[in-house]
Amino acid sequence: MRNKRAQNLSSGGFGQQKKTDAKGTIIKGISGFYYVAVEAASDAAPRVDLPANLAPREGMRIYQCRARGIFRKEKKKPLVGDRVRIEILDEEAAEANLTDILPRKNELIRPAAANVDQAVVFFALKEPEPDAVLLDRFLILMHRQEVPVLICLNKKDLADSGVSQHWKMIYEGCGYQVLLISAGIWEKEKRSGPDTKKDPEMEELRGILEGKTTVIAGPSGVGKSTLTNVLQDTVIMETGEISRKLHKGKNTTRHAELVPLGNGTYFCDTPGFASLDLPDMEKEELQTCFPEFGPFERRCRFQGCSHVTEPDCGVREAVQEGKIAPERYENYCRFYHELQDREKHKYS
Repeated sequence: MRNKRAQNLSSGGFGQQKKTDAKGTIIKGISGFYYVAVEAASDAAPRVDLPANLAPREGMRIYQCRARGIFRKEKKKPLVGDRVRIEILDEEAAEANLTDILPRKNELIRPAAANVDQAVVFFALKEPEPDAVLLDRFLILMHRQEVPVLICLNKKDLADSGVSQHWKMIYEGCGYQVLLISAGIWEKEKRSGPDTKKDPEMEELRGILEGKTTVIAGPSGVGKSTLTNVLQDTVIMETGEISRKLHKGKNTTRHAELVPLGNGTYFCDTPGFASLDLPDMEKEELQTCFPEFGPFERRCRFQGCSHVTEPDCGVREAVQEGKIAPERYENYCRFYHELQDREKHKYS
């Protein structure tokens, strides 16, 4: 104690330490604390009192930070994925102040995250059954925020192959990349030992994620946390079971969390959702969120055709000809009327 006191006095006064700055990425925020990962840190030893399921990988140090009051004054909330500047207060305890949020490339509202390169929309083919309405709502949200999307349909081992291929064909026909996967099987094989064979789907997914920040989003119980566990060994996410009565998933992820997969590669696990509102947009803008409509719009008789009620509509003809999936067109009409009703209430 005397030695520590003498050391503190010699460094400029009792309780004072030399403060240094660093840049890092917010990987989690909870209870007023922000956990910032600093890459290529000289001391990557983990803190003993980090929150559960949060640990640095090799070459990384995680600092527990408090945000400066100026952020509240400016109504600027730090988000998972933010690149930030921190002032290190205690290197040994890995404590710091969050002093600045660097310019964002983008900002997602739901899930709340920043600087996202792409999104994995994650749904199950079975237990629970796929919800195309919810899936299309999320695709619209990502389209409006200009975030590229990969669709992952999980639990293909439980689903009929015909059903799996049906959903794959629908969304590949819209221009999306679709992977059919079985995260639960991957997790079991991973637990069985280090010499498990490589899965081609897993290797393809790893290649897509490499060097990027990817947010994964979907309903509860579809296997998002299971996939996160398969992709890395540092963070073990809690997984839940499906409610037999409701056939719905239990939400085990309660906060958005950025999981480091490798140098410059992050995977953002987010809480599941059961509903999703359409973004603030005009009903006339909706058709741009359905890319498969584009080739047939030139066949419409009327310029500015809504593709809902007008005669001689090229899009509706394409649906009848089987060139546009009826499930997608039905959702388009549903969303169009929803936006129409929203406009009526807005101006009434």
